[in-house]
Amino acid sequence: MSDEAFQREFAAAKERSVSHALLKAGRLVDELGVARARARLGAPLRRAHTRLFPYVDLEGTRLSELARRVGISKQAVGVLVDELVEMGALERRPDPEDGRARRVHFATGPRSVLDGLSVLAGIEADLERALGAPGMRQLQRQLTRALATLEALAEHSQSDGHS
Repeated sequence: MSDEAFQREFAAAKERSVSHALLKAGRLVDELGVARARARLGAPLRRAHTRLFPYVDLEGTRLSELARRVGISKQAVGVLVDELVEMGALERRPDPEDGRARRVHFATGPRSVLDGLSVLAGIEADLERALGAPGMRQLQRQLTRALATLEALAEHSQSDGHS
């Protein structure tokens, strides 16, 4: 197969791939969210930081659990948490269940979660202007179904030892 034919086949395969579109869309939402949050907060926020936020529970999350959820080492999560603590986004507090352990919390509590979600809501409003309200509702329903399916597949894969 010639290089040109391969490039056409490769481009067509990417264009047909829903997974590729989801990965690219997720990356772009993340990049836009980080840029808008950085502008709003004036903080040196990076995409690596935002990877943590969905996994921090409102009641706090231990560093080891956060590392497991994100899928990176405890040391790497520790560095990101240290940076976010310095920015004032997160804080470490004693774990009420274990005096030796600490939990990572949102520094301003649940309010900061809503502030972060408002940045994402702005991106969603931009999408809704492009897709229309019915298209946006349909996208939300389908993504919710896809996410549930993917979570079930991931759980099944982990229980089978394929993670």
